[in-house]
Amino acid sequence: MLELVLLYKNPLLHTSLTLILAFTFAFFKIPLFFLHGLQTYIHPDSQPQSNNGLRAAIRRPGSIDSYQPLSSKTAAELKKRNKSNNKSDFDENNAQIFRITLDHAHLQSRLFIDQYCVAFTLSFAALSTLFLHTFLDSPQNRGFFSNGVFVPVLLSILSLYSWGSLLAKTTFERSASRRFEKQLSVVLGGLGFFLGLLFVPEGLALVLEFRFGVQFDGFWRVFVAALMGCLSGFLFIPASRSARCFWLGTDQIRCNLSMITCGRFTCAILYVNQMLVIFVALLWITPLAEIFVNKGNGVAKSGFGNAEKLVGNVGFLPSDFGSFRKWCLLGSGLLQIVALRPNLQMYLNEALLSWYQRLHASKVPDLDYSRAKMFLHNHYLCLVVLQFLGPPVLVLLFLGLSQIDDGVSFGNFAMLNDLLPGFAFFKEVAFFLAWWATFLWALFSSVILMLHRHCVLYVS
Repeated sequence: MLELVLLYKNPLLHTSLTLILAFTFAFFKIPLFFLHGLQTYIHPDSQPQSNNGLRAAIRRPGSIDSYQPLSSKTAAELKKRNKSNNKSDFDENNAQIFRITLDHAHLQSRLFIDQYCVAFTLSFAALSTLFLHTFLDSPQNRGFFSNGVFVPVLLSILSLYSWGSLLAKTTFERSASRRFEKQLSVVLGGLGFFLGLLFVPEGLALVLEFRFGVQFDGFWRVFVAALMGCLSGFLFIPASRSARCFWLGTDQIRCNLSMITCGRFTCAILYVNQMLVIFVALLWITPLAEIFVNKGNGVAKSGFGNAEKLVGNVGFLPSDFGSFRKWCLLGSGLLQIVALRPNLQMYLNEALLSWYQRLHASKVPDLDYSRAKMFLHNHYLCLVVLQFLGPPVLVLLFLGLSQIDDGVSFGNFAMLNDLLPGFAFFKEVAFFLAWWATFLWALFSSVILMLHRHCVLYVS
């Protein structure tokens, strides 16, 4: 019995860790606690006249429960204005909004909350088992099942399938995004698929530092191209929303409203996150990657003198540069998760900005649009959580799968060994998809930010 336990100690450890994490997350409601404390706003159809404990988040000056003044006029000036002959039909009480701090009771009524909890728990369990596998002694002669590698691989595949289906569902969810964004997602997905068919793997070696090691064609070529197309289509809407949150959180519109923008520390997180994603996406492009690698040759390639000698003679060693890129990819995924809560708060504050803009648009503003926008932002909160959390989790899962031992095989299953290309192929594909997701996020978010900068798009 003891020999059997020692033989299968790795799968037992992986299974025990998975069960402990699943029970802990379900009992203590860790996924809901991750969103606890976010502030949202509601805009009721009619305000209650009696004092029932609710207080408006933003009211006119001169009131006792005022949170934020909307103008610099005194109460006497307001009374004088109300006595004027040009009275409007605008009801000031019905223009007030209320601030709510989200807790477990509020979050449990949101759409996609159950899917979010399951995906959060499954992803954390898969990443934990992948992390545990790097510290366990896994002899290659034990086989595929006895060394326990099948547990993190199986959990990672289940998590990838879960996130893929959820991102597809949230992309085409009714009323969650504009029709133009959905159509553009389909176009980008098709473009990514055809790029994969045309340039993978032969064309990648010309511009990117990816070497798949084995030639693949037919089914596996279409499979990799399909994964590239799915990522291209599913990541466009989340990246565009993240760019809008960055634009609003860093106060690029210069609204100077502390209730809408974020603080200095949170703003620094958003800046570092965006710059790191762009930096990591460029590390695998061959002309740029050569700058960071020290090849040890001091011969100039052209007549530019000593400046040309710097390329290839300073920087990392080739082996160290490979590790550096992996650590940067890991840090980028983790930092995106750290920036999740600020992005969510900016997503909720976008509805507040819409209310504020329409409140000051005219003497009798039409607040139906802002009321509907606040409702949709509250209703689809967990949908946006899935869209913001999915891409970095996919990057971490792909990166974790790419770090599994090279000697893993299916042991005595000769049929599987003949049908599948081998784990070396899957590792390189997973590593490439981790970079591809990061590259798409950097590309889409940068383009959206550029369009905001040139006033083609705007936040409202």
